[in-house]
Amino acid sequence: MPPKPSDYALGVPFPKEMLNHNEDVVLDLRPHWWYFARPLGLLATAMALGIVMLAWDGAPNLLNLVAGVGVVVALGWFGLSYLRWATTSFVITTDRLISRSGVLSRTGVEIPLEKINTVFFRQTLFERIIKSGDLEIESASEQGTQDFSDIRRPLNVQNEIYRQMENNENRKFDRVGDSIRGQMGSPQTSIPDQIAQLDQLRSQGILTDKEFEAKKAELLRRL
Repeated sequence: MPPKPSDYALGVPFPKEMLNHNEDVVLDLRPHWWYFARPLGLLATAMALGIVMLAWDGAPNLLNLVAGVGVVVALGWFGLSYLRWATTSFVITTDRLISRSGVLSRTGVEIPLEKINTVFFRQTLFERIIKSGDLEIESASEQGTQDFSDIRRPLNVQNEIYRQMENNENRKFDRVGDSIRGQMGSPQTSIPDQIAQLDQLRSQGILTDKEFEAKKAELLRRL
């Protein structure tokens, strides 16, 4: 089943004031819980060692010190990992794909949906069991290919990206159609005239060649 926003409710939500007009958040994702595997493993080991030291009567002071430092370090690493997890987000909106990370200093990537070419996902057998994986996104933006790790249900997220890309494309065609009708002044404008208007929008950079050909083919089918 596709992921739901409620599946990822923990952490810092994406601020609404950073959304564009008529833009909505579809998914606001945090890294999969496997993100905590190593700090949790170290914490469990350090605590087990600490318990052994407490139960060992006459344990050397040096070993007690090592065990205590180990627990403190493990707790610190786990706490820092949680802060990083809570401030790392992979957001899909109706217009963009947005990645944000960092506790004190922040880094981010934004890819418009219309710039995305291909979305790949990778999962090992173990990751399939725990429903985690990685995404690789090829786009025509300045960033080129971007990799995103520890994504929960990556196949479903991939499908959601493609779904939003299609919805975004349909909305763009609707806006183009409204623009054409507004500029031509009549809904009865001939199809050749509408194609000529589309070509003008393409020359202005409003439509790409691919979008022009798709809309042109749609109009020609009405003849």
